[in-house]
Amino acid sequence: MLKNGYLSLVAVAVLTFAAPAIGQTETTTQEATMQLPTPSKSGYAPVNGVEVYYAIYGEGDPIVLLHGGLATLDMFGPNVALLAEAHQVVAIDLQGHGHTLPFDRPMRYETMADDVAGVIQFLGFEKADIMGYSLGSGTAMRVAIQHPEVVDRLVLVSAPYAWTGWHDYNQQGMRSMTPDMAESMKGSPLYESYAAVAPDANNFPILIGQVAEMMSHDFDWSAEVKRIEAPTLLMFADWDAVRTSHIASFFELLGGGLQDAQWDGSAMNANRLAIIPSATHYNIFADTRPGEAAIAFIDAPS
Repeated sequence: MLKNGYLSLVAVAVLTFAAPAIGQTETTTQEATMQLPTPSKSGYAPVNGVEVYYAIYGEGDPIVLLHGGLATLDMFGPNVALLAEAHQVVAIDLQGHGHTLPFDRPMRYETMADDVAGVIQFLGFEKADIMGYSLGSGTAMRVAIQHPEVVDRLVLVSAPYAWTGWHDYNQQGMRSMTPDMAESMKGSPLYESYAAVAPDANNFPILIGQVAEMMSHDFDWSAEVKRIEAPTLLMFADWDAVRTSHIASFFELLGGGLQDAQWDGSAMNANRLAIIPSATHYNIFADTRPGEAAIAFIDAPS
């Protein structure tokens, strides 16, 4: 038996397609993928000595979309089409995920952030809005910290700024992952989504191993979060894998909610907090409400 094994995977920052989004009809992974529009352009960007896959949907100002752990860009389902209605969505497969190979280097938020900044520059964008979920949200955070010059607005969905922000159960689950789990996960929606696009499906154990090794390292970016220059929208489920107290602390690090906003809202800064009700860490990514909130934030006047 795997004991906590695969069950812990669906209870942590790595994700599952098993739970339907609130307010939507239940869909399979394949149906969610079918909701993706046809990309106008896709390929590999040569950055930092590696090649990172991207796919572009729609036209307009760019929004870079970053998936969660062990997933691919198709996890966002209808949100891709929603965001692409008035924007150019640049969906990136991070190291080892989807179309992108695992590379012969440790997986780190910092190096994946360098990759994302490199893709933005490779595509010729001066700046881009960035929206990430879970592992992708941590990567987006690091892009804003390490490469502020390429970030316009930032949307961070369901990720902490420090390792201790995860609930204990989720910490334990992430640190119980091993490459041996790959075999038992074959046939699961998560594996099938990976195998459908990966250059070599045999790399799945390598991906799990790299994610697991990355999750073995504590982190605390509180000091750096305070210095984020990009207007930022924090978004969480009301029943998230991130502690509620940590969510409040995160917003306060960005200067949010530290005083009354005044009758006219003049005491607000540029940062915002959104809590999606009746949602969890495991269905928020396919719920269109985060996409709608992201568009309203990104398109709002400065």
